[in-house]
Amino acid sequence: MKFMGKVTAEDLSTLSDAEILKLRFNQIDLPVQGTEVEEYVNQLYFELEAYGLNFKPQVFLGDEWFSPEGMNAISVPFYLSHNRLKNLEKTLMLEVEGGNTDWFMRLLRHEAGHCFDHCYKFSKRKKWSQVFGSPSTEYHPDTYRPQPFSKSYVKHLDRWYAQAHPDEDFAETFAVWLDPNINWKKEYAKWPGALAKLQYVDSLAQESKKMKITAEAGRLPSAVKNLTSTLEKYYKKRKREHAEEYPDFYDSDLKKIFNGESTLSKREFSAGRFMHRNRKAIVATVAWATSERKFTIDGLVKRLTERCENLELRLGKSEMQTTMEVASFLTSLVKNYLFTGKFKREV
Repeated sequence: MKFMGKVTAEDLSTLSDAEILKLRFNQIDLPVQGTEVEEYVNQLYFELEAYGLNFKPQVFLGDEWFSPEGMNAISVPFYLSHNRLKNLEKTLMLEVEGGNTDWFMRLLRHEAGHCFDHCYKFSKRKKWSQVFGSPSTEYHPDTYRPQPFSKSYVKHLDRWYAQAHPDEDFAETFAVWLDPNINWKKEYAKWPGALAKLQYVDSLAQESKKMKITAEAGRLPSAVKNLTSTLEKYYKKRKREHAEEYPDFYDSDLKKIFNGESTLSKREFSAGRFMHRNRKAIVATVAWATSERKFTIDGLVKRLTERCENLELRLGKSEMQTTMEVASFLTSLVKNYLFTGKFKREV
């Protein structure tokens, strides 16, 4: 099916996945008005107004969640504007980031935190750097190594994202401060580091009411209405970038290690049971060999154990030989992670 003009929301509901993937972004009429996205944006505006804040981020549909540098604007992923596109996202990427109310609002408040700084340039102050750290710190949002039990950061988005970078720490702190469902003074009363940051954000919010907005204006980057790429190219690129997050990413390696016949007894030869049984020893061995924290290694072992169970793999070698091969495999993954931020080189 070919479309000469714009593809409407009604059209999308009638198209197959293959037909949608052939479309170009700028070919699809994707409004914010009249969608769930508009409802969530209005909720954000309500929360900002409740605190007496004067800035109102412009929300547009883009290719991912972000706030353009220096602009009072927020990009919301295009697929969140239509259920048909949400379903496609779920099929291809296994989850829909921001796909429910709580998750969407968490992300929206986080991006509003970036906009807050874009509007008033608070991060240029010496005091801001003393509280959150230097904004010029090298940025590795995908490879930072968090401290899960630290009480110097708020807990908001997954993976302790406040620890990724001072800018993200500020945005996460702002999001918690803004959330009407969180009593931050009570919840963080015994977290002195995080509480100090929340109190600082609170003071900046009061100060901002008397300030002029200095955010830049201009063309919105990656707005879908301007993108000429097809959705098919877009998803191919994303799947390459996030390959290691897919359940089957390690399958070929696991099948080489656990090469027993499927007819073998699950009780005696299950690879999943083997991994559970030897988990602590494997983690300790790899931690010694790599000097990486046990927490990081343990998370990887859990992922591989679950995949072994899903594939119903069996031991085909002795426990000693299998233990050595598993430890060697994990050591190579972790060493690659230390150098590249990824557990495995992309294939």
